[in-house]
Amino acid sequence: MDFSLTEEHIQVRQMVRDFCAKEVNPTIGEWDRKQAMNPDTLPRMAELGILGVCIPVRYGGQGFDYITLGLVCEELERADTSLRVIMSVHMGLNSMALLQWGTEEQKQRFLTPQATGEKYAAFCLTEPGAGSDVVSMASTARKDGSDYILNGEKMWISLATKAHHFLVFAKTDTDAAHNGISAFIVTRDMAGVTTGDIHGKLGVRAGSTGWVAMQDVRVPAENRLGEEGEGFKIAMSCLDNGRFTVATGATGLIRACLEDSIKYALERETFGRPIAQHQLVKQKIAFMQQWYDAAYLLCARAGWMKNEGVRNTRETSVAKWYATDHSVQAALEAIQVHGAYGFSDEYSVERYLRNSKGGVIYEGTSEIHQLMQADYAFGFREDRPLRRELPAYDPAFWQEEATEPAR
Repeated sequence: MDFSLTEEHIQVRQMVRDFCAKEVNPTIGEWDRKQAMNPDTLPRMAELGILGVCIPVRYGGQGFDYITLGLVCEELERADTSLRVIMSVHMGLNSMALLQWGTEEQKQRFLTPQATGEKYAAFCLTEPGAGSDVVSMASTARKDGSDYILNGEKMWISLATKAHHFLVFAKTDTDAAHNGISAFIVTRDMAGVTTGDIHGKLGVRAGSTGWVAMQDVRVPAENRLGEEGEGFKIAMSCLDNGRFTVATGATGLIRACLEDSIKYALERETFGRPIAQHQLVKQKIAFMQQWYDAAYLLCARAGWMKNEGVRNTRETSVAKWYATDHSVQAALEAIQVHGAYGFSDEYSVERYLRNSKGGVIYEGTSEIHQLMQADYAFGFREDRPLRRELPAYDPAFWQEEATEPAR
């Protein structure tokens, strides 16, 4: 395993870092206070190629590897969690699912416009009464000729009011537990689809979070992703990819806390000297540096395994668990370093703390990941082969133009 970055990695990282410094950081506090997404964010991310960064060129993407995806997510969340959330749902939970499970026709029809940023995508699994307990979902999909009729409501859906495409999970067999769930590609223009925003969130206020309701939505059978009854497996594979983006993003949040605290500690003086020279402040900085290094390495291992085409459910889980838990701790320490100013939105660290709390809840709570890791350690859990694994990164394929234009 080689942890060095290629010239391409460095260039993409710098491009995203420059974008955040020039176009995000100056106004993100204002949008956070407004509790609204900057309308320029999604179009600019599309224009820069960020929304298709690790999708093959033949499907409209940039053709970079999964390590690049992680670096992009780290830089985006270094600026604000709301930007990384876009990557988690549009890329990690939706586009990469189409890459893994979609037919060639589905890739051409749905993945290509998502990778170019012409269309935005969301992931619809959580419901008002079903989060970690996926099997308790109430949404249903009934076969009717060559279509399915979908009914149900999804909650806490990022980009709910922005997305054009939704990856929706619903029960096709209410008596078959895990094997009774199927996945469908639903588009906003289908009759019976309605969406709305959720306000009053603790954090990620500059992002879009909402609900998606479906009332007798008629979905063609060719929009089913995978086979009927494969929805649970598809959802879990999606979470492997989404959790990678959450983990790398939380690593960026730890870095934000560290860098902001270092800057403040070098400038702020008490008792005649910078607080950076006080021992307990040094301790806080040291802990944050340790947490960043450990989170980065855990994410690098998961990204390398994705590049190699190796199943990484356990490794991605522990990276997500560690990075998100310690992003909360880093934000608490950063506020302590800033003292009274950390309690004010004059500095960004109070926003970091509010944003950090989402990461320990979505895409598997910290408690769920603890149980998963214990089950792996005891041998109670093992990963069974999927019908389709996420494809290993192959530069020749990823960067090759399609032989026929996308439809």
